[in-house]
Amino acid sequence: MKQNKLIVFIFLVATMQMFAQDISKAGITAAQFLKIGIGPRAIGMGAAFAATADDLSAIYWNPAGVAESHSNQVYFNHTDWIADVSNDFAAIASYIPDVGTVGAFIIVSKSIDGEVVRTNDKPEGTGELFDAGGISIGLTFARNLTDNFSIGFNAKYIQESIWHMKADGFAFDMGVLYKINVLNELRLAASVANFGTKMQLDGRDILEIKSVGEGSQGNLINTKIELGKYDLPLLFRVGVAADVIKESSFRVTAAVDAIHPNDHTEYLNLGTEFAWNEILFARAGLKSLFEKETEQGLTLGVGLNYKLVDVVNVMIDYAYQDFGRMKNVHYLSLGFKF
Repeated sequence: MKQNKLIVFIFLVATMQMFAQDISKAGITAAQFLKIGIGPRAIGMGAAFAATADDLSAIYWNPAGVAESHSNQVYFNHTDWIADVSNDFAAIASYIPDVGTVGAFIIVSKSIDGEVVRTNDKPEGTGELFDAGGISIGLTFARNLTDNFSIGFNAKYIQESIWHMKADGFAFDMGVLYKINVLNELRLAASVANFGTKMQLDGRDILEIKSVGEGSQGNLINTKIELGKYDLPLLFRVGVAADVIKESSFRVTAAVDAIHPNDHTEYLNLGTEFAWNEILFARAGLKSLFEKETEQGLTLGVGLNYKLVDVVNVMIDYAYQDFGRMKNVHYLSLGFKF
């Protein structure tokens, strides 16, 4: 009981500290594709998922949640993001008794695909095309340290590219999940995402030939423009979730997440999930409450968890997210558990 009170106290202090300041720091980080949410189940619940995560999308929200599934899983997610950006996520994980759950994942984001290269001399195009996007590849490990406490980690490589330029970095994620035997199992969670190196673009497009000396007869030398270094989008989440109604054939889960980013103001996510026989699911939520100048808001989702054969379950989920003046975003995922 004393341990429960101490953990709850630390959790509340951390939450209050997150909202102690109200300063916008928009536009100061690289690799913005790392902030695109993964998984229709999470998005359908308003992205209030840190304390609910128990499938492979937990890799993004709270890697400690991966330890909740003592099975093998494969998971795919596709997102049609705003401004014609596409974002794809794939993951695989396996449970090893007495060790934990180990897995691997990849995120591929495409923001520009086959755009015409234009210059001052050739504003209609040079005949070349360029792409822009990002990729993240990583490994995950999660383990139940006790019946009520689990911990998880991600280690990942990150790259952003545009035409002949690219920026590389490495980062770590960490999460914890703690369960208390009240309210049909109250769950407390915290996670830190994208703690890592700075990103700096480099490539042949910043090489120039300069004339050094007086007049037009100066010496020609090769030069390289040094671009700035930018932090990754660090995210700190704390979450609370509980099954407020839990019957033999019906469950209602409510969740709240508080998020502290290093490149914007703090905000809250609220969500709920309705389950019938753990087969059919309906979800609703509100995302980015109290965030300054946000276009995000209502989220809705549905899901199906169906046993194909005795040892294989298929999970299909869809979510819709309202983005205000930027219209809406659609998420679709397919997962297998065996």
